[in-house]
Amino acid sequence: MKAFSQRRRSPLAVFALLVIGLLVTGGLYAVASGSVSKAQADETTQAVHGNAENGGKLFQANCATCHGKAAEGSDSGPSLVGVGAASVDFQVGTGRMPMQMQGPQAQSKPVQFDEQQTNDLAAYVASLGAGPSIPSAEELDTSSVSDEDLAAGGTIFRVNCAMCHNAAAAGGALTRGKFAPTLAGVTEKHIYEAMVTGPQNMPVFNDSNITSEQKKQVIAYLKHIEAQGSPGGAALGQLGPVAEGLFIWTAGLGLMVAFTIWITSRHA
Repeated sequence: MKAFSQRRRSPLAVFALLVIGLLVTGGLYAVASGSVSKAQADETTQAVHGNAENGGKLFQANCATCHGKAAEGSDSGPSLVGVGAASVDFQVGTGRMPMQMQGPQAQSKPVQFDEQQTNDLAAYVASLGAGPSIPSAEELDTSSVSDEDLAAGGTIFRVNCAMCHNAAAAGGALTRGKFAPTLAGVTEKHIYEAMVTGPQNMPVFNDSNITSEQKKQVIAYLKHIEAQGSPGGAALGQLGPVAEGLFIWTAGLGLMVAFTIWITSRHA
């Protein structure tokens, strides 16, 4: 028993335990870093095979003035490290970036870059740090959405989005000159990217609060109500009975004024 105790306390045993501990720690670190590297590689691939080198050149020529030469940000623009390919695809793909002029928020306008250039920019920014990737075709496929899914998408939209975008997704005013834009005519991809990146004043809806399947339901619902049009005639901004009542009151008042003028002109 005494000899066994001495062997356990020998320097070789301590050295062996130290080596085993280092091997276990190194193995765990390799697995963790491998997962991160795979996620970053997957995101770059999700950027529709954009060329990061070409994207870097486009960035330096068109974006570095505001976002910094290394995309580290400046007084004129935020850092882009870690925003992901989806953020670039949304901002550039909708014409919001590069900004036409400084203002409360970037407004949509005709796009400046073609699809390949947008993909290149997305690949470059994705290479700077892991972030939301461009959604896959499977994530955007709403062909199998049922009526129950449409109803669920409508509920999710009304609970999380309607207070800014209007219950009919027509958009609405916010504070200090900002606004929530209309969602009519916005592509499925850009709606999804807006949810995962939170542009302007919009909160981020990642998969922990709205799952990928629920995002698909919301998109299907938005496209459904967009296809319905306005069966009652003029949409009047989709503001509901308030706008309709105001229109009736204004038109009625105008008719009364016109009738009064007509009456007085006859007596004159």
